[in-house]
Parts: sequence; C-alpha cells; structure tokens
Amino acid sequence: MPIETWDEIRTAYQVARLGTVSGAAEALGVHHATVIRHVDALEGRLGVKLFQRHARGYTATEAGRDLLQVASATAEQFGQLEGRLHGHSAKVTGELVITSLDILSPLLAPTLAGFQRDHPEVQIRFLTDARLFRLEYGEAHVAIRVGPPPDDPDNVVQGLHVQKMSLFGTKEYAAKRGTIGAEMNFDGHIFVGAAEEIPRAPFNVWLKDNVPAEQIVYRTSSLQSGYDAVRAGAGAGFLPVWSIAEDRDMVRLCPPLDLWDSPVWLVTHVDLHRTAKVQSFAAALKAAAKSWQQP
Repeated sequence: MPIETWDEIRTAYQVARLGTVSGAAEALGVHHATVIRHVDALEGRLGVKLFQRHARGYTATEAGRDLLQVASATAEQFGQLEGRLHGHSAKVTGELVITSLDILSPLLAPTLAGFQRDHPEVQIRFLTDARLFRLEYGEAHVAIRVGPPPDDPDNVVQGLHVQKMSLFGTKEYAAKRGTIGAEMNFDGHIFVGAAEEIPRAPFNVWLKDNVPAEQIVYRTSSLQSGYDAVRAGAGAGFLPVWSIAEDRDMVRLCPPLDLWDSPVWLVTHVDLHRTAKVQSFAAALKAAAKSWQQP
C-alpha cells in the first residue's frame, strides 16, 4: 500500500477516535486542511463514506467504524515499533540535507561547518538551486527560504532573519554618476534588475514600479548573477547590506527602505520537524542568526 494511503488511514483513525477535524489536526500536529484532504482522498480511494459530517463534528459510518477497529490495532503495533525505534531517531547521525539560495551561503556556511564538527556522525549536503525542493517528498530536511512566508500547511515555518537591502554601486560608478540619495533621484543612473516579467523579490518589484524600464540596462535571472553584475560595475543594484560589510569597493547610493526587506524563513516538514537531527540543527541555526547583525 502506498505511503500516502497509510497517512490517510492514520488521519481518518484520529478523526473517528476524536470526532472532530481540529482534534485530529492537533493530535497529528498538522493543519486542519491536511486532515480534510486526507479524509476526502481516502473516501475517494475506497469509494465509500467513512463519516457523516454535521455541525458538531464527524461521526463514523459503519464503514468508518470498521476502519477504526482495524486502525486501532495497527496504531498499537506502530506504537510498539516507535518505542523500539526511538533510540535510533534520538541520535544526531546520518545525512542532513539543507537547501537554500546560494547568495546566503556566506551566512550559512559557518553554522553548517560548526554543526558537522559538533556532530561528526552527520554528513552535510547543502543544495543551492533556484527551484524549491519538496520537503514532503524527502528532497531536503531543512529549507532556508527568502521572500513571502511559505504557505504549505504541512510545513513548519519559522522566522529566521530579516535581510536588509539597499542600492549599491562601485566607487567608480558613484564617481561617474553620483549617488541616488534619500530623495531617490534616478537621473543619470542605470540599474541592474530582474529578468522575469513579474519579479518576486520586494526590492525588484519596487525597482520595476519606480524606475523607467529604459534605465534598467542589465537584467539577470538569479540574485547571485545580479550581485555579480553590480560588483562588476554594470549599474546600480540591490545587495544585502551584510554582504558589503568588508567590501571597500562598494558604495551605498541611498538609505535602505523597510519595504525592500527580504524575510528569511526556516522551513521544515511536520513529519521531520521533531526529529533530534532537525531540532539540533534548527537550534544551532537560530542561535547563529542572532549574530547576523547589519552593519
């Protein structure tokens, strides 16, 4: 039987046992939308109604009571198995897969290296890619994402950091074209911007809405290539404030605006969130993020 079917049966068992979607969601540690989705999918798969829905909750049908009886025995067996396996899950060992944007690597690498030193039985895999790795499919244990908060109900999302952004240029660029200043004077300036028609990053949205398109002369499809272009003198562009702390060739062209901020999120899947390995790494990362001060 597929794994997703076992998840659906476990969910339906909790609904039958507790009588409400909210009670089952709390018992399983998932969003209530996940409970409803699992029950609907299982009923569709089996071709029978397992519950009567009413204002006070869910009442098991005859088929639902049959499921409850079988699932109860199965749950007891799984509970015994969980006890035997607990010793293994409590160990911080094995592969730990983290995914993030490559631009955050300078912030994350010291924590990753330190965590591996503290836990020598862990092997780190740090994956950087523009695509979103699917935590529910086991593609990664932890995702560090930038932008709007992820909204998958099966993920645990925690605020990690707020990345301040500002417009920068090289010293040569500033000497030739001047600064932009708090008054946001774009006359005579050229910019590095996003290649996509509908940018996602808040600072690139602002750039598209406020700067004439003909002044955005260099467009890139990734944050890293955009940062490289700014550092190469292609134009003014957005950089994380932390990234130029020791770069003497870069000049801040205007004060940062709060609406350019890029929130950074720590994302884990509900099924792995409480494992010792993920909890230990999340604690180490959150502790490190407190020191990511803006210059």
